[in-house]
Amino acid sequence: MDKYENLENILKSYKRVAIAYSGGCDSNFLLATAIKVLGKENVLAIICHGAMMPKDDYEDAHQLLKDVIYQEIEVDVFSLKAFRENDKKRCYYCKKMIMSQVIEVARKYDYQYILDGQNSDDQKVYRPGIQACQELGILSPLAMCHMSKQEIREYSQKWQIPTYNKPANACLASRFDYHTRLTVEKLNLVDQAEKILHEIGIHHVRVRVQEELARIEMEPCHFQIMLEHLDVVEKIKALGFRYVTLDLEGIKSGGYDRES
Repeated sequence: MDKYENLENILKSYKRVAIAYSGGCDSNFLLATAIKVLGKENVLAIICHGAMMPKDDYEDAHQLLKDVIYQEIEVDVFSLKAFRENDKKRCYYCKKMIMSQVIEVARKYDYQYILDGQNSDDQKVYRPGIQACQELGILSPLAMCHMSKQEIREYSQKWQIPTYNKPANACLASRFDYHTRLTVEKLNLVDQAEKILHEIGIHHVRVRVQEELARIEMEPCHFQIMLEHLDVVEKIKALGFRYVTLDLEGIKSGGYDRES
């Protein structure tokens, strides 16, 4: 039995599922597979909306849900002290709050099995949010089947799921060093800076903020695009930065949100 067949069998055993949905490659693959196996009427996608989400990601996710049964929850991440102060365990407390709300919605509509898109690669890096999900009883069938990110992309392409090549993204708070006090304005600033780069065709990108400096991380193969559009430097500066730099090491998954 291959990993995909194993995933199908696990989902069949659940019969009805609610899925914490972000619109990324993993959660969209899980959603599409669940609908294929269980039927649309037995799958509920739950998407959250809050200041920590890049606006482009939120809008893209909504487009993907247009033919799916879903519910939306509003999340006030700034109600959490650990989030505002960008504590080392920020992600743990934030994820616990979000998933608690996801559970409430799922229970309201009588869904007992609540899933997320965690894959086997996620278990190899520092992801404090995983602990929160485990404590709440959230199930991670992709990780249970030992599916890696690359395998999920390959299965997604095989089944013509449009997010097979979508770059991974993360909460906007991850663009700031720990213990940098976060505000809505700071998160919006990063979102606007990254949108400027999206507009010139650079989508797998992070703008890391260090006081007045915007340090841009992207794949080295996109450096040339950046050099051909140096006008974006002035556009990013106009948002309120004094310096804009390009990190020659390229994009680093996890950014500040990893163990030191």
